[in-house]
Amino acid sequence: MNQPQHILIRLPNWLGDMVMSTAFVKAVAQQYPNATIDVIAKKGIDFLLEYFPKHHQRFIFNKEEYAGLTGAYKFGKQIRQQKKYDIFFCLPDSISSAVMAKAVNAKKRVGYKKELRSVLLTNAYAKKKGLHRVEEYADLLNQFINVEIKTPAVELKNSPTERKNAVIVNINSEASSRRLPAKKAVSIINTLRKNITEEIILVGSNKEIAFVDEVFNVLENKNNITNQAGKTNLNQLLTLLGSCNVMLTTDSGPAHVANALGTHTIVLFGAGNENNTAPYNKINRSIIRLGQLACEPCVNNICKVYGTPECLVRLDENVITQTVINVLKNKTND
Repeated sequence: MNQPQHILIRLPNWLGDMVMSTAFVKAVAQQYPNATIDVIAKKGIDFLLEYFPKHHQRFIFNKEEYAGLTGAYKFGKQIRQQKKYDIFFCLPDSISSAVMAKAVNAKKRVGYKKELRSVLLTNAYAKKKGLHRVEEYADLLNQFINVEIKTPAVELKNSPTERKNAVIVNINSEASSRRLPAKKAVSIINTLRKNITEEIILVGSNKEIAFVDEVFNVLENKNNITNQAGKTNLNQLLTLLGSCNVMLTTDSGPAHVANALGTHTIVLFGAGNENNTAPYNKINRSIIRLGQLACEPCVNNICKVYGTPECLVRLDENVITQTVINVLKNKTND
């Protein structure tokens, strides 16, 4: 095909995945420097676009307003009426995103094979196993252009600011198999407080307020511990994540955000495979996994073996605390 003029990218639906797709957006821009690149983002995480690599037009997809496959088709058709696209890159694996691509009617509709998607896409490829999610996205472009490209860095734009030597703590996750049980979270924060003097800042979304409050209320020593759960909007949370030197977190969307903002991110892994979904920038991340159970790592959203995720319960508070201390020392010496 001729050099494309207009490219549309359907971004992933989850916060962490959307962060990881920044490398793909940059790679497309590098391959097609003269094309306009537009994006589709799900309502609710579209705030991330303010921190995204350079792009042109934004389409915000509200799944409640455009429900089901008919809604996805209607949304895509509305885009088609506004602009003609040469390429539609479909990053989610869902059938609805492929239906949206078909409705947009781009000349080339590019995505991975799954279920009935192949009949809706012009270029459907097999997903390679064992790749990190960032590299999975990049490999979609590799297969389309038939050229092996170097995967760009995963980055969110961060306004220059003097970082403070504080520790952000995120005990939450969408999946219970990745969320710290309350008793374990209390134990970790208590141990942390006994061993460091730096400010500890607890974070959480509005729906996580009750859980974070439950943990905060029974801490042995609340001195210099701030509970910010539900007290920051999304833009304020990003500012906070980008202004502190260290984040101690579960495997979750905020872990990817902090890592992409350049904050050293210490991730406690329960369910989930760090080889596929850990924050991508190795230079400012530390991974802590138990690695003693036959079921590790699993990808279940609930712990089917123990009920409560023992892979998190059995983590050593002293190992976690020492990792935080080491990172804080390194940041002080930078």
